[in-house]
Amino acid sequence: MAMSRKKMLLFFMAITTLSFLLHQSGHLTWYTKPFHFGCFHQRATKEKRTEIVFLKTHKTASSTVQNILFRFAEKNNITVALPIHGCDHQFCYPGNFSKKFVHPYTIPPHIITNHMRFNFAELQQLMPNNSVYVTILREPVAMFESLFSYYNQHCQSFKRVPNNSMEIFLSNPLKYYKADERYSMYAHNTLVFDLGGDKDHSPLDEEYINSFIKQIESIFSLVMIAEYFDESLILLKDLLSWDLDDILYVKLNMRSKESKHNISSDIPQKVQKWNAFDAKLYEYFNNTFWKKVQSFGPDCMEKEVQLLNQSVQKLMQDCFGGWPQLRSSAQIKNKELRPWQPSSEVSIIGYDLPVNSNSVATNYCLKLVMPEVQYSRYLLRKATIKIRKKIPYHQMRKPIVSLQKQKSAARVNHLVRNSPVKYRTKKNK
Repeated sequence: MAMSRKKMLLFFMAITTLSFLLHQSGHLTWYTKPFHFGCFHQRATKEKRTEIVFLKTHKTASSTVQNILFRFAEKNNITVALPIHGCDHQFCYPGNFSKKFVHPYTIPPHIITNHMRFNFAELQQLMPNNSVYVTILREPVAMFESLFSYYNQHCQSFKRVPNNSMEIFLSNPLKYYKADERYSMYAHNTLVFDLGGDKDHSPLDEEYINSFIKQIESIFSLVMIAEYFDESLILLKDLLSWDLDDILYVKLNMRSKESKHNISSDIPQKVQKWNAFDAKLYEYFNNTFWKKVQSFGPDCMEKEVQLLNQSVQKLMQDCFGGWPQLRSSAQIKNKELRPWQPSSEVSIIGYDLPVNSNSVATNYCLKLVMPEVQYSRYLLRKATIKIRKKIPYHQMRKPIVSLQKQKSAARVNHLVRNSPVKYRTKKNK
């Protein structure tokens, strides 16, 4: 009798285990070693964090981080704050962020990640109290070269420079730079501006700069560094108690080689002088970043990065049959995967899915390489469908949608009329 009970218990355990494995097989997994001896951190004892504010800075690999957050939110059925139609796919940047810029169908949100100019007070009113604040910075010289190339036909301070020459601009920036012009924030201390600071404040005012840096440090739990992207993702994973699968990625929103400027030997010093505030910001948080790496454990970091790279390679094999080939927008057959082109002077390259891609993985792989604009619109469509299922059509459309559009349009028009910086619209985009 005792033996029979033992057999029944073993049979029950076997069925339970098999059921669990079959359930897990429905979720795509690209890594096989979730734990490392001596490198285990918070994941075993804490639930995954889902309340996240990611300040998406310009030309810092932030689009890749945003895609990670979008996929995590969709996988876990988490609401992402998205902009109203009048703001396009950004929160009416470069205006200071306001919760009024958030589409009502995406309230209350758990994650916010589209471009905005940081406004802590407004975000506190919108986001949960326990939200984790994260952003990313890039070395100012490489970032300025990218900004100069990407926004050359939008930023008047760049556009008036003869021969599209970064060297000429940097030889005398004040000759071309106008602080109150359209898109002037792309030409001077862009990081500081995105973080809500005064881009034109004197770099000699150490008190202001130090105060600003300390304020950012007190708000943001992690400031990622673009040059050490994989290490940054490992720290992000640890901070949020996520799994390795949650941070797998493909680089997005990259320029072609032909769209990049050569950086001569005298350029770095001139950029750092012109963008002195950005340079000090980067230097400070680069130092704090490596302190976090040291606290995490350099050996553990090396092992985690190695596992991340192996998992990404496995993912690339499953999605693309190898490392994906970069293509120009015109070469990409799927219009949902064509990246936005800032001008005819710059080529932003992207990816296309192979015709014979794994059918089980196709949807995941599609989202993996989907550009920001299309993914934002897709998530808003999903949120709209979800709301419409809850509210009867005759009660919802006119009183909610029309009124919201009126309020949103009035708010945006008011800001345009009263702001020295003009808002980006689909026409001038």
